[in-house]
Amino acid sequence: MSILLFLIIILVFIVLIGILNEKVLHMQPDIALIMFSLVISAGLLFVSRTARFPELDKFVEGLGDFGFEQYLMDGALCFMLFSGASKVNMNKFRQNVRAISLLALLTTVISSVVYGLIFYLIALIFRLPIDLTMCILLGCVVSPTDPIAATGILNKIGLSKNVCSVIENESLFNDGTGVTLFIFVRGLVVHSNESNFFILMLKEIVGAVVVALVVSFILFRLVKITKDPIKYILISLLDVSLVYIICEHLGFSGVIASVVCGMYFSRAFSKIERRAMVIDPRQLYTDFWDIMESLLNSVLFVMIGLLVLNIEVSKYIFIILPAAIIINLIARSFGVSVSSIMTGKRIPGNYSTPEFVTLMTWSALKGGLSLALAMGTAEFLPKDVYNIFINVTYITIFFTVLVQGLTVKKVYFALEKHKTERRLKKRTRV
Repeated sequence: MSILLFLIIILVFIVLIGILNEKVLHMQPDIALIMFSLVISAGLLFVSRTARFPELDKFVEGLGDFGFEQYLMDGALCFMLFSGASKVNMNKFRQNVRAISLLALLTTVISSVVYGLIFYLIALIFRLPIDLTMCILLGCVVSPTDPIAATGILNKIGLSKNVCSVIENESLFNDGTGVTLFIFVRGLVVHSNESNFFILMLKEIVGAVVVALVVSFILFRLVKITKDPIKYILISLLDVSLVYIICEHLGFSGVIASVVCGMYFSRAFSKIERRAMVIDPRQLYTDFWDIMESLLNSVLFVMIGLLVLNIEVSKYIFIILPAAIIINLIARSFGVSVSSIMTGKRIPGNYSTPEFVTLMTWSALKGGLSLALAMGTAEFLPKDVYNIFINVTYITIFFTVLVQGLTVKKVYFALEKHKTERRLKKRTRV
């Protein structure tokens, strides 16, 4: 299938689903895209399997096998992260930096390990062909929350800026932890000589931050000497793509580097705000990145739905389906609980520990990065185990996006009501 034909199909999905949702359904747009892409894909798959038309079979196969991993990891991801990070509220970030750091680092590690241990117990009980290190690797795949889902969905449903800041910033940074842990555990699975996890983490983070800051500092000098707003856009594109390529080549975290680039450009532009407004009164730079983020997010969610066309259902599906959902919630809540305890009285939003754990567990959406990591295991995992990885990852993504994403607003307002009642009771006692 040609790139142009695939693009046309993607745009048809985005436009038709978007209009249907706007006029009839009134759902959150990104959730509508992934849900109806899945429904349409399942319908195409059913017709293909029952009608037995060779041309339709070929079309469906080509549609589901169009390089999702390459699209995300080698193309769109860095631009999505840059756009999301450029909108970070630095004041809110500084206020909640302790909680964000613990959630992004400690919670991700703990959740991955706890997930792996519980899944291994299930594997032993039901005799699944997967060992302990593979189970922990699976935990590394599904534990990181997705920054694209967080910025694309959660900030559009009425959550407070403080809560959104914590959720978005954790999502932007914890992928670096998840990818590093994935690389380390993958080395144990394939018996390669990966570095010590903490050395690997230090290398990935420090290297990414240094490269991002140096390149962004140099390229932003060009922003200061040009009076063309289009060049603002081109320089920012050059910055994030160049930094991402350098970091991936050197073995640093391109994910974290892209986030740092976005935050650097956001802060740097705030320092020349008056000059930028004179040069770019129509805010072409801001509008470009808003449109870019919306377009790439839409394409990503449609592609996630289309990938069901190329996924083989595991023979253990009736075991792993409930296990994937339940274990994910348990592992996430345990990881957040530990981080909340270490945060102490500085829990964002004045929540109690149970309230904060509930919110951060239910708002932890998974997305494209987890799917890309799962797909990357095909080269070294046995086919049965790989199918388990893909099935678990898909189940987790769809449950968190469709179920948690559609209900997180209700959960948030229920927790806000509970927090208000709790604080009123505390005052009356005093």
